[in-house]
Amino acid sequence: MNTIDKFNKHIMPTYGRYDVVLKKGESTTATDENGKEYIDFGCGIGTNSLGFCDDEWADAVSKQAHTLQHTSNYYYTSISSYVAEKLTEWCGYSKVFFANSGAEANECAIKLARKYSFDKYGKGRHNIITLVNSFHGRTLLTLTATGQDVFHNYFFPFAEGFIYAPANDTEALLKLLDENKDTVCAVMFECVQGEGGVVSLSKDYLKTLCEECKKRDILTICDEVQTGVGRTGKFLASEHFGIKPNVTTLAKGLAGGIPIGVCMADESCCDVLTKGMHGSTFGGNPVCCAGASVVLDRVQNKEFLDGVLKKGEYIKNELIKMKNVRSVSGLGMMIGIELEGIDASTLCKKCLDNGLLVLTAKEKLRLLPPLTITYEQIDKGLKILSSCLEN
Repeated sequence: MNTIDKFNKHIMPTYGRYDVVLKKGESTTATDENGKEYIDFGCGIGTNSLGFCDDEWADAVSKQAHTLQHTSNYYYTSISSYVAEKLTEWCGYSKVFFANSGAEANECAIKLARKYSFDKYGKGRHNIITLVNSFHGRTLLTLTATGQDVFHNYFFPFAEGFIYAPANDTEALLKLLDENKDTVCAVMFECVQGEGGVVSLSKDYLKTLCEECKKRDILTICDEVQTGVGRTGKFLASEHFGIKPNVTTLAKGLAGGIPIGVCMADESCCDVLTKGMHGSTFGGNPVCCAGASVVLDRVQNKEFLDGVLKKGEYIKNELIKMKNVRSVSGLGMMIGIELEGIDASTLCKKCLDNGLLVLTAKEKLRLLPPLTITYEQIDKGLKILSSCLEN
């Protein structure tokens, strides 16, 4: 029985997989079991931030696995404290909570916001406003927080306590805040809605959102699971918009391809969750933190981040010249391509057949190349994409 048949026999059919078995990877190139090579413009949906099997990253992960692979959170480890210190100092937050994924990081943020409000105002101030077209995770709670009807089916009943506001509509947001002034504890948003089609929020909208929430003692939660860790050319996408949310969540690219999630909180709410109120068995796992330490050492560098911005602009400038490309959106190397005359899913499969790994986001083609990709590798991938768009 081949790998694909074995997969389909023994693994739940929760993903629409392509008929390709990837066997190994190096830098920005993946190789399948038949020896065919693929340029990677998706990097595991933004997780392989340093590409495949970066030498320094792999050595650190391997060394940690040979030293101490796991210990419960009854004890301290130096590697997790190192990563926490790097994150808080670079991002200007007070404390972090370690989890396994973006959904878990967002769950922590939601619990933190509700506890913060409960401590100060008692029961009833628990609602969280999220934005239409947002995506916050696959758990029942974060699925409910997600502002897309397409995900709201089958799993009833959903958790209560979420109100949806149209993105970039300041008037609608203010109206909801006024109408629910005694029940809202937080507003949760993505600066760039990734799964929603790589759609940026406006700077004025986010500035007003944060100002109004501060006036009302409502926490702001920025979901940077996909936009964080240098993806947009800043370590946090919120830096582009001149805002500092009370809480920011990270995951995907932070550990370079192994599971991690982080909820960072400022001084106003960093001590809200106390002993026994939240937990995660593998949160702060030493091996995952070892991977994150290498990513942080590489990415927390202005020259590196400026390079991400420049490469992102280069890619967008080349894309807009291509046939059947209507528009290009996104920040840094988080790029959405609006197409005309061709379906994104069809194009994604065509690119795969021609040796290029890309993604979709709603009706758009989505690119999330490794942050370390070279211009030579970019050109090679763009050449394949251009050919697929023309034929």
